[in-house]
Amino acid sequence: MKIAVLASGNGSNFEVIAQAIKDKKIAAELVLLFSDHHDAYVLERGKKFDIPCESFELKEFSDKQSYEDALLDLLTEYNVELVVLAGYMRIIGKNLLAAFPNRIVNIHPALLPNFPGLHGIKDAYEAGVKETGVTIHYVDSGVDTGPIIAQGRVEVSDEDSLSDLETKIHQIEHQLYPEVLAKIVKENS
Repeated sequence: MKIAVLASGNGSNFEVIAQAIKDKKIAAELVLLFSDHHDAYVLERGKKFDIPCESFELKEFSDKQSYEDALLDLLTEYNVELVVLAGYMRIIGKNLLAAFPNRIVNIHPALLPNFPGLHGIKDAYEAGVKETGVTIHYVDSGVDTGPIIAQGRVEVSDEDSLSDLETKIHQIEHQLYPEVLAKIVKENS
């Protein structure tokens, strides 16, 4: 199965996924890393894995539809079969959803349906919850509303700072995401 990872920032989840594929823990081929920011650090991480790295930004297009059409053309060019979002901070539009039905996977740093959106960790922390976690889900037309594939739970102690909680969440992400992707690939190969 040919996988593309879409990412916007640092890329720690990308690196864990790429390493799992390299180590044959995920029986797939990572054919493309795409970022919507030319200066995203994830692109530096991508170069280490010797895979094609592409980027363009929304501001380079007349509208979101043109941007998404270019992204869809890129995914088609690389014969992508599964799209994996790893910190990709854009809403997926209807054309991409139609082209990849139930084949776009996202990771969210909270236990959905609680704390959807951009600041899942911070929102959970500020709400004072005693448990939060990570959700891996298929992407639909809503914001973090698609069918849940798996969740990992994290206890929040009274001593945890926001930074402590972020560290705990990232540890669960880095364990759970490759496991779930391996299962998805195996079930769909």
